[in-house]
Amino acid sequence: MSDTAALNSSKSKVSPIFLIGMLFFIFGFITWLNSVLIPYLKLACELTTVEAYLVTTAFYISYFVLAIPSAWILKVTGFKKGMSVGLGIIAVGALIFIPAAMTRYYGLFLLGLFIQGSGLALLQTASNPYITILGPPESAAKRISIMGISNKIAGGLAPIILGAITLKNVDGLKERLDAMSINDKVAELNELASRVIVPYIVIVVVLLILAVVIYYSSLPEVDTDQEDESTAINNTGKTSILQFPHLLLGVLTLFCYVGVEVIAGDGIINYGSMQGIALETAKFFTTGTLICMLAGYFIGIACIPKYLSQEKALKISAILGVILSIVAVLTAGYISVAAIALLGLANSLVWPAIWPMALAGLGRFTKIGSSLLIMGISGGAVIPLVYGLLSDPKNNLGIISGNPSYSNIILIPLYLIILYYAVSGHKVGKAKNLATEQLQSSIK
Repeated sequence: MSDTAALNSSKSKVSPIFLIGMLFFIFGFITWLNSVLIPYLKLACELTTVEAYLVTTAFYISYFVLAIPSAWILKVTGFKKGMSVGLGIIAVGALIFIPAAMTRYYGLFLLGLFIQGSGLALLQTASNPYITILGPPESAAKRISIMGISNKIAGGLAPIILGAITLKNVDGLKERLDAMSINDKVAELNELASRVIVPYIVIVVVLLILAVVIYYSSLPEVDTDQEDESTAINNTGKTSILQFPHLLLGVLTLFCYVGVEVIAGDGIINYGSMQGIALETAKFFTTGTLICMLAGYFIGIACIPKYLSQEKALKISAILGVILSIVAVLTAGYISVAAIALLGLANSLVWPAIWPMALAGLGRFTKIGSSLLIMGISGGAVIPLVYGLLSDPKNNLGIISGNPSYSNIILIPLYLIILYYAVSGHKVGKAKNLATEQLQSSIK
């Protein structure tokens, strides 16, 4: 029995799904720590709002830089060993946080984040297509939704755990800092920075243990270069991934999606603080966003594909995103924050739907197509930084009329792009392929 055939047996599915679920848990935990790191490092390293959002820039730009190299690495190592390498790289990035905290040097924190993102780029390049081809294409969004539950449970826990350690009593500290002498201020901020050392040592140990577990696991390899007959016919004469416009539009859509997801998840604590809400309260807002995402994932598991197609789920998600973004712009305080948190519901089925829609029909181009989609994750590096520029009162692009809610206007066109892909973007370039397949069928 081939590896692909083995994956299709019920006996062999248990272990791969469980192991990939563990990886998605790691994705969520590491990624959503950024929601706490933004306000935490803003205070500990004395940053402006724009500088604080470089946390997401350093983390997510690595996906753009490492996506294509990740495909090359996976060709050499295969999926399983590549996943272990990715976990090891994340551990190195987490380890850098220790000297960064000891020196309170923001550049080292950003380097650590970039390296962590690089490891995640390799892991995501392997795991997302893996779970996509683990069963029938029409239920791929359902399987990714199951992985998303693992991801978002971890993401919900991460800010609570790290926030309880790093953001404890910081509201009082913020008020005291202005009245302190320089020496006292430095001592307080050094103590604040040191709070991340123990958590990140634990993270390093866990990552290394999981890397060993994955390396010695029975996780089978998958040959994504094989094509079924109809896919091979459609791809005859194709020599470049650029000949799949529906994939390229999928990359743009994923770029927009990750941007809005990071704003709703990683940025919501800082946004709540800008709305005048204490950090002791705001530190729970990311968990609220992720609870909404979990609700959406459960809806996806129950409804896709029995009641909702992947395309229709994406349409509904985009429309809901537009509506909630408008509410967030036109309101303030807890209502505006709640609208941002509810974007978690709108966002939940976007990622699971885009992947199978964008990878459909790629055949032997699946690995490089996956790498391009991973590059789209760099939207989390660019879009939140623009959001930070719009919302920062200390620059000329700052808050319009003194209202931080207006910075959410950037979300509306991004959800409209997602809506376009759901309606027609995912079909671009496929009509000719379908006609070819129908002609071949009639010849037979």
